[in-house]
Amino acid sequence: MSASSAKTISRPAFAAGRVLSCVAVQADVFLLRLALDDAARPQPGQFYMLRSRPSGVFLGRPISVYRAIAPTQPVCGDDSLELEFLILRRGAGTAELCAAAAGSVLELVGPLGNTFPRPAPDSAKAPGAPARIALVGGGIGVAPIAGFASTLAPGSYDVYAGFRSGAYGLDHVVPARLVLTSDDGSCGVRGRLPDVLDAARLRGAYAAVHACGPEPMLAWVQRICAEAGVPCWLSLEAPMACGAGACLGCTITTRDGNRRCCSDGPVFAGDSVVFDQAPLPAEPTQPRAAQQEPDLSTTVAGVRFANPFIAASGTFGYGSEYAPLVEVGRIGGICSKGLTLEARGGNAGPRLIETPSGIINSIGLENPGIPHFIEHELAAMLQLGPVCIANLSGSSLQSYVEGAQRLDASAVAMIELNISCPNVKQGGMSFGLDCQSASQVTHAVRAATSKPLMVKLSPNAPDVTAIAHAVRLAGADAVSLVNTFQAVSIDVESGRPLFRNVRAGLSGPAIRPIALRMVYDLALSMAALPPAERIPIVGLGGIASWRDAVEFIMAGATAVQIGTATFNNPRALTDCIDGLQAFMQRKGYRTIEDMRGLALPR
Repeated sequence: MSASSAKTISRPAFAAGRVLSCVAVQADVFLLRLALDDAARPQPGQFYMLRSRPSGVFLGRPISVYRAIAPTQPVCGDDSLELEFLILRRGAGTAELCAAAAGSVLELVGPLGNTFPRPAPDSAKAPGAPARIALVGGGIGVAPIAGFASTLAPGSYDVYAGFRSGAYGLDHVVPARLVLTSDDGSCGVRGRLPDVLDAARLRGAYAAVHACGPEPMLAWVQRICAEAGVPCWLSLEAPMACGAGACLGCTITTRDGNRRCCSDGPVFAGDSVVFDQAPLPAEPTQPRAAQQEPDLSTTVAGVRFANPFIAASGTFGYGSEYAPLVEVGRIGGICSKGLTLEARGGNAGPRLIETPSGIINSIGLENPGIPHFIEHELAAMLQLGPVCIANLSGSSLQSYVEGAQRLDASAVAMIELNISCPNVKQGGMSFGLDCQSASQVTHAVRAATSKPLMVKLSPNAPDVTAIAHAVRLAGADAVSLVNTFQAVSIDVESGRPLFRNVRAGLSGPAIRPIALRMVYDLALSMAALPPAERIPIVGLGGIASWRDAVEFIMAGATAVQIGTATFNNPRALTDCIDGLQAFMQRKGYRTIEDMRGLALPR
């Protein structure tokens, strides 16, 4: 069998589908029903790229067809069609789809991909050859399996389906034998698919196996089918952009070379696929310390935080501003707005504009000055509960030093030395662009205070890692990176730059992958040092969810800061705390240190 034996049989189209309903059938699994006009009928195994209109995500999500049925009352002519999709809610795109309201519109591209090959007719089989096929589905992978089953004669197949909890998607299958497993024992056999199916059970019993599910499960199906001498067909998943085979972003490694999951697949002959991951283990494994309450605390430069989430400077005021909206006391720490020795009025003209995935701001470090902060804002900030961090900026070396001396006599727990603000003409970022000036200001401030000192770095420096080591050697106890990226916005009506200073600071999800790369690079460099010479890294830049935070921690960060996300969701910080706790509980991580730096080479 070749990787492209199954052929695409429906011409794809760009269309709009009207949502008929979207209901939960299991925790985080939803059944979405759409009505389409003038639609080609998809075949089992095919998928659509789905996206909400309007949407907060950039790309459509590839979702396999669960069922395609002709409506009892066509919406517009005989070519109307109702499509059903089983969707697992696991990210922003699928969350949007699962929240689709009846009557709303989704954009669709499809049907796309190939199909499961139909079994050979009995007349074409050798005497004594097995008559039935086995359909194997894992979790949400039951959708295309169930769709394929609906086209087969009842009783001509067996179904093996495994779930984490409960069961879904099997309402319309009529197998000769249905075998279910669940991790928690809520349905069928407690355990996983290897507990009910192996090579011995396949050998001589089935003409073929058709499977869809997580990659480790498919690798296991491939292995036991090879041992049993039974051909198999595997429906794979891959991240996709176009869905039409144009970008080559979803390649699958096969023995015949790279193949496109979206157009050469998603169904591939099992003996052609080359898997990177190990097969599903034969025995189910439980996460480490699954029942133990995780400890979210972390320590940065000797300061203990209840959890690794810190409100970033300039986005959370002094904490009291958000107190009516969020449980501020749950947050690990709060960085004050950028403070200068004297009061500062900030930049004139427009200060902020939205971008497709974040904002550009030109606030200009407006603040009441350090003496006023200590006398008025600090007391209320301390009463909130989180670790209080003063963000110190300046326009000259002397102003940095005097500001540090004032803060040293205060009750703040830590100073964040800001040498990276791109929105001021004097001082700010200019101190953080080369090793000599960064080292000089850090050394001077270090001599002016005994407080733990964290230096906030600029992504606009030619070599952020070199700057980090320069401030480390100059006395920094920790570094935070990154601050905003320099950006420009043009007012198309006037033909002039929007901001008076022309350049301003870009923040938000748009910068996250670049910020993560910089944190990763620095953590890799720190790991090469003797342990006694390393200093903690606090990561920031576009973090908006607990998943984002975990990425930074696994890249080597000891804590993270969240800023722009609070403008979109005032409860972003507490949502992240809850999400991280649930994630650590599910994975069995007892402490932040259990997962910190996991992504770094060993």
